[in-house]
Amino acid sequence: MERTLVIGDIHGGFKALEQVLERASVTTNDTLIFLGDYVDGWSQSFEVINKLISLKSSHNCVFLRGNHDELFYDWIANGKSNPNWLLHGGQATLDSYKDRPYNFVQIHAHFLQNLENYYLDSKNRLFLHAGFTNVNGIDQEHFTKMFYWDRSLWETALASRKLDLNDEFYPQRLKIYSEIYIGHTPLSKINRDKPFCASSVWNVDTGAAFTNALTIMDIETKEFWQSDALPTLYPNEKGRN
Repeated sequence: MERTLVIGDIHGGFKALEQVLERASVTTNDTLIFLGDYVDGWSQSFEVINKLISLKSSHNCVFLRGNHDELFYDWIANGKSNPNWLLHGGQATLDSYKDRPYNFVQIHAHFLQNLENYYLDSKNRLFLHAGFTNVNGIDQEHFTKMFYWDRSLWETALASRKLDLNDEFYPQRLKIYSEIYIGHTPLSKINRDKPFCASSVWNVDTGAAFTNALTIMDIETKEFWQSDALPTLYPNEKGRN
């Protein structure tokens, strides 16, 4: 059986990643679409990136760029850092990479550099970390950083839930693609801990960076599997809290 599975924001939670791959019984027949934010939060960002690189050689994978991945790459490639990033998980990532062999760090940097901004499949389903702002879609986006920084798409989807598709005020952005899959904005902000769909936009960030679980979901059936809550896997850590 071939499946397409989408995975939410991992944020250094290697143990959770291992759990969801096992609980979903992932095989080499499955396509894995990772929505970004692999680092910053829990203590095993190095192990997460190592695992993703390994999966790339054994599975059909799509790796999307998250805003935290860009921030970390800026540090590796250019030495760029800022206090806000360090407070929001960046320090845990730097600690995870401390004293790692130079060649491994360079391999990881190459992986981060080559992440995709978005993925559009043959059924007009769009996958990206955050969103886009252009009413004509991703091809017309003027600000490519919005693919991994925008929150307005999700806010618009939530606000439009009760509108009919033919309503004159229904947002044009939400009519372009058959479905959109995102992470970036934790569902804990709306008191949810499972994948949630609003106006054809599926948010799969179930808050693994904070107090909830990591999620992997079959995009055809919408069946999903979750890890244990991250604080139980890392009891002596705070994650991004």
